[in-house]
Amino acid sequence: MTAMDIELDPPNGITDFPLGMPAADVKASAAALGRVDVSNEGSTARFRPMKVLALHPQFEIVFHIKDSKTLRAAEVWIPREGPQDITVRFRGIDVFRTPALQLVTQLEELGLTVLHNEPNHWVVPKLSLGLGRVAGHDVPLDNDGEPLYFQSILVGPTDYYDFLLDEED
Repeated sequence: MTAMDIELDPPNGITDFPLGMPAADVKASAAALGRVDVSNEGSTARFRPMKVLALHPQFEIVFHIKDSKTLRAAEVWIPREGPQDITVRFRGIDVFRTPALQLVTQLEELGLTVLHNEPNHWVVPKLSLGLGRVAGHDVPLDNDGEPLYFQSILVGPTDYYDFLLDEED
């Protein structure tokens, strides 16, 4: 069994995919993970950006490309069981094997501000992590009836979620 570690390093990016990376390099590096699907190629529209989807047999990563030129954000989806041991970490914490509500507490204990503005979505503004609990298939549920683990985590640039701070005031 081989192992793969992905480190979330907001606001800099994720392992092998620094924010600001040229779109062509994102596509080439994503191809090393598995099949690649590109949507809205060439788009400069704010709400329909170019996306590069890396489809590994056990997980997906959606790369959001700003103005079809550079990597703006990377969204990693929870790994599935399979031959590889895949771990996704943030500051040493295994983000997809730590129960979601426990992870939120651990982030707060690190001194981070964690906002819960939407039912299944938490964000860490200024640092720019987005944590989603929405699952499109059967997953273990927590006592609150929601997925036990986060299903996706987005890493963006420093200001990605900062607009939400204004909504809190």
